[in-house]
Amino acid sequence: MTAGPVIVPGAVFGAVGALAAFPLRLAAREVERRHAELRRGVTRRTTHVVFGRTLLAATSRTGDAEIVRRTNAEREAGRALISENGFLRLLGLMKAPEASSLSRQSLIDQSRLAGDDLDMLSLFDAFEHDGEPYSFRDLILARKYAGLIASGATWGAIARSVHRSGPVASLTAKSLNVGSQHGRPDAIYLDEGLSELDGQLLFDLGSPEDDTLEELFAEAETAEEEERHDDAATLYQRCLAIDPSDAIAAFNRANCLRGASRVAEAAHDYARAIKLDPGFVEAWFNLAGLMSDEGKVASARRHLQKAITLDKAYADPVFNLARLEFDAGNFPEARRLWARYLELDTDSEWARLARKGIQFVDLHMARTAG
Repeated sequence: MTAGPVIVPGAVFGAVGALAAFPLRLAAREVERRHAELRRGVTRRTTHVVFGRTLLAATSRTGDAEIVRRTNAEREAGRALISENGFLRLLGLMKAPEASSLSRQSLIDQSRLAGDDLDMLSLFDAFEHDGEPYSFRDLILARKYAGLIASGATWGAIARSVHRSGPVASLTAKSLNVGSQHGRPDAIYLDEGLSELDGQLLFDLGSPEDDTLEELFAEAETAEEEERHDDAATLYQRCLAIDPSDAIAAFNRANCLRGASRVAEAAHDYARAIKLDPGFVEAWFNLAGLMSDEGKVASARRHLQKAITLDKAYADPVFNLARLEFDAGNFPEARRLWARYLELDTDSEWARLARKGIQFVDLHMARTAG
C-alpha cells in the first residue's frame, strides 16, 4: 500500500469510537513506529481526533446531534479532525484515492449539499475522499446525498447505510432512495431490486480479543455516562486486564471509583494512569483533587504544581492551587496564581471568583500594612 503523509513526531491521536475497519491495537502500533501516540478518548494533550465509524452504530437522531456537538467542540479546541479512512491512509494502511481537484466550496456549489452535512459525511467516509480536494465521483455522491436529505434523510442515516455496500465510490452508478423494504425509515436502499445496502467491511484483521476490548470499552463508557460507577469500574478493569498499558482506561476507572467513594482504589488508578503516561495532566489534576478532598494538602499541592508544569495553559489547576494557598494563609502566592488564572480565563464564573479573591487579598494586605 502507498504511504500517506508523514505523521509529525510527538503528535497525539485520540480515537473517539472504535475503528470499524482495523483494530485499534494494530493502528496504535503503526502510530508508535512514527514516534507519535494513539489513545482512546481525548485529553488535553490530544492534537488529532480520529472518529471511528462504529460511533454511528445504533445512534438515533439525538445521537447524531451529540456527534455533531462533539465534533464542533473538538474543532473549537483547535484539534484536527480525521475520518477513519483518512487515518488509515495517513498510516499507509489504506490506498489513497486517485488525484482530485474540487474544493469544498465547489462541491457545495455544484451539489447543493449543505456544508455542515458535507463535513459530517466526509468525517464518516461517505465520499471517496475524506476532505478537499474532492473528486468528480465525490460530486456525484454529493448530489445523490443532497437528494436523499431533501427527501427526509439525515447525514447520519446516509453514513450508516452507505458503508454496508463496500467502497462508497461504487454507489456512483446506483440510484439511492430513502426508506426500507423492512420498514426502517433510517435506511437507504438501492432501486435495483430494492436491496438494502449491505456487505462486508474493508478489512478483516481483527481478533476476538480486539472485538471484546472495543465492546468492553464502549460498554464501560456508557455505564460511566449513566453514573453506574461500580459497573463502569468493573468494565474498565476488564479492559485493563486485556490491555494493561491503557492509561485512559486506568484514568476513567479512577474517576468511576472516585464517584463510587472508593477513594483508595481511585488514588491507585490515578497513579497507575500517571505511571503509564507521565504527561497525563488530567490524571495529575484529578489526583490532586482527590488528595485535597482527603485533607492531604501537601500532596495536593505537589500534584497541582506538576499539572501546571506539564500544561501551562491549563487554567483549572492554577485556580485550585490559588485556593489551596489562600486557605493556607499564603496570600501573596494566592494572589499571584489568581492573576495568572485571569490570563487564561477572563469570562467564566471561576474568573469572577478569582477577581473576588484578588480583591480580598488586596484589602487584607492593605489593612495589614496600615
